[in-house]
This record gives sequence, C-alpha cells and structure tokens, in this order.
Amino acid sequence: MEYIIREIQNNSKEIENVKKFLYTQIKNEYGIGPTFKYHYDIENLVKYYILPEKNNFYISLDGNRIIGTGGIRAYDLNFDFFKDQYTKENTASIWRLMVDKNYRRCGIAHKLVSTIEEFAKDSKYSQIYLHTHRYLESGLPFWKSCGYKITLEEDDYDETTHMIKEII
Repeated sequence: MEYIIREIQNNSKEIENVKKFLYTQIKNEYGIGPTFKYHYDIENLVKYYILPEKNNFYISLDGNRIIGTGGIRAYDLNFDFFKDQYTKENTASIWRLMVDKNYRRCGIAHKLVSTIEEFAKDSKYSQIYLHTHRYLESGLPFWKSCGYKITLEEDDYDETTHMIKEII
C-alpha cells in the first residue's frame, strides 16, 4: 500500500476534512460526538498545532483520502501528579493518533509516531508524554512497542494510563 505522511496545511478545506476524519474516528472508537471539553484542540487546529513553532499536526493520505492523523504539541496539561516533572520547554505530548480501521496493521501509526518523534527531537524536546486508555484494545501494546513506558495508571472511569519516552 502506498500512502504519504505530511504536515497539515493552514487551509480551511483541509482543516475541515481533518476535523471530519477525527470526529468520525472518535465516534467509532469512543462512541461520542464532538465535545468541546475534550476536543477543544480539534476545533482550534490552527491555534494548537499549526501556528506554534514547536507544535505540529500530521496526516496520512491514500491519494486524497485522510487515513491517519497525529499531533504533537508542547506539554500543556496540569495533572497534579506530574507537577514540576513535565514542562512545555522539555516535554512534548502526542495527541490525536488515529488510523482508519480499514488501514490498521499496515504500519501507518508507527510511521506517524516516527515522524512525530523526529519533529520532537528537531524541536529540542527531551521527552514525549502521552496518555491512553486501557479499554482500547491495542492502545497499550502499540505504545509499548514504540518504546513508551508507563508512569502512572489511574483507577478512573476512563482507565487512563500515562506514558513517557525519553528521546535524547
């Protein structure tokens, strides 16, 4: 299969197509529709991923069809248990890594992560944070296969697992 990975363009049509792809994936995986509380970055892709110099958003394309996405941005969460451990200067965070179910197990997610990690290194981050959910069938095994280590498993309704990878 041939596909390409590239940065999202600051183009309203492409941004709308990315939003549609993301919301379709979220509906399929989580069973919910757009919820600003959780999806504020999707509604503001330009603000969160395109304009900041140390942030980026990638799409994978099969022809003109979006088949995967992944974003990286400076760490901007405020979890008390990571206070003073992660900063926006030294830590990037991965967001919105999603691949269309018809294109899974083809290496697209690994290639997106590799592209994101290269961007993080070039942007002088020393580590990458992410969180996933234990109820997602391939979430933890995938991230572990990419070299991410569990830092905390919460006993919350979302079965949240926090992970980190040193990239220096």
